[in-house]
Amino acid sequence: MSELVLLKHITHPDSTDIEFYEKNGGYQGLKQVLSDYSPDQVIETIKTSNLRGRGGAGFPTGMKWSFVPKSDGKIHYLCCNADEGEPGTFKDRLLMERDPHRVIEGMIIAAYAIQSQVAYIYIRGEYGLSIEKISQAIKAAYARGYLGKNIFGSRFCLDIYIHKGAGAYICGEETALLESIEGKRGQPKLKPPFPAVSGLYGCPTVVNNVETLACVAHIFARGVDWFTAIGPEDAPGPRLFGLSGRLQNPGIYELPMGLSLRELVFDYGGGPLTGQLKAVIPGGLSAPMIPLAGLDVKMNFADLAAADSMMGSAAVIALDETTSIPVIGRRIAEFFSHESCGKCTPCREGLHWASKILNRIESGQGRPGDLEQLQVLCGGIFNNSFCALGVGASWAIGATLKHFSHEYDALITQQTIPVRDRTRL
Repeated sequence: MSELVLLKHITHPDSTDIEFYEKNGGYQGLKQVLSDYSPDQVIETIKTSNLRGRGGAGFPTGMKWSFVPKSDGKIHYLCCNADEGEPGTFKDRLLMERDPHRVIEGMIIAAYAIQSQVAYIYIRGEYGLSIEKISQAIKAAYARGYLGKNIFGSRFCLDIYIHKGAGAYICGEETALLESIEGKRGQPKLKPPFPAVSGLYGCPTVVNNVETLACVAHIFARGVDWFTAIGPEDAPGPRLFGLSGRLQNPGIYELPMGLSLRELVFDYGGGPLTGQLKAVIPGGLSAPMIPLAGLDVKMNFADLAAADSMMGSAAVIALDETTSIPVIGRRIAEFFSHESCGKCTPCREGLHWASKILNRIESGQGRPGDLEQLQVLCGGIFNNSFCALGVGASWAIGATLKHFSHEYDALITQQTIPVRDRTRL
C-alpha cells in the first residue's frame, strides 16, 4: 500500500497531543457516529467492513459486538487488550506511545456500539511509556468532552480506566484478562458462556485489541469503501507486521494482508543477516514456524492455516542459518512452561516435561526415543489443554520437530551443539 494510515503520524513530535490529533481529523469520526448513527448501525458498519481482530484469533469484530445482548438491564463493559505478551510482538506499544488518541477514539466508538458506559485498557505493567501516554490522552479527552457525561450533548456517557497487568502471558487470553481486572488470579474460564454474554463481573463484555480499535477509528474517519479496498476480501484493511530476528531491517511495517511471507522478509526485512534463512515464525512465538521452502505462503488467515500455521499477532521472527532449531524448541517450551497458569494438567505437566527433555537433548544427553516422546507430549497437550496457551505451545514445538528433526537427531547422536548456536536465544 502506498499510503501509511496507522503509522502516518508516528514520527511527528506532536503525534500524542490532542490538538495535533484534532487538526488532522481526529475525533471527527466519533462526532459523526454520535450525530448520525445508532449503536446497531455502528455494528452493521463494522460488519460490512469485515474488520477482523488484530490480536491473534482474527475473529470478525462486528460479529463479536453483535453478540452483546440488547436492553438486558445489565452494565456493559468494553476492554482494550493492550497486554501484548506474545514474544516478538511490539506493534500495539507503538500505537499507544505515538498515536494514543486513535486508540481512545476507537474505544469510544466501540463502547457506543455495545452501549457500554465503562471501559478498561489492560496494559502490561512493563509498558511504562505506553501507560504514561495513554493516561495523558485519557485526561485530555475528558478535558475536551470526548469522555465523561453526555458526550457532545448526547445521552451517551463513558468513563475509561487503565488497569496495569503484572506481565503474565496468560492474561492475553480474554477471560484471564477479565479475571485479572476483577482482582483474581489470571486464569482462563470455561466457555461458553462467552464474555459477550457473561464477562467482567458477570456482565456482557467485549474485549478488543489495540490495533483493532485503531482501525475502528479509521473506518469511521475514511469510510468502509476505503477500508475494504485494501488487501484481500476476506481480510481487508491495513495491518501492522512486526519484523524481528535475524533480519537486516527489523521494525514495524504497515502493509495489506495477502502478500507473501517471502516478500515480507526479503523485500521489507532486507533478508537474513548472514547466509540464508532457515525458517520464519509468522505470527509470534506460538505460531508454528515455516521452513525456507514454504515462504511463498500468503500472509492471510486462510493460507497460513492451510500451511499448518497462523497469522497470530503478525509478529514475524526470522531465523537464519546460524540459528539452532533445537535451541528454539527448548526456549519455546521453557517460555510457555513458565507462563502456564497451572490450571490444567496437560499444559502444566506436559510443557514442564517437554522443557526437561529439550534441555537434556541440548546439553548432549539426548536418548533414543526422545523425539517420539516429545511428539506424544505435544499431541496430548494440543488435544487436551484448557485454553490456547497449551495449543499454541505444543503446535509450535511440534513444528520444530516436523521440519527440523535432522537437527535434533544430530544432537542426540553426535552429543554436541555448535557454540555459536548457543548464544542466539
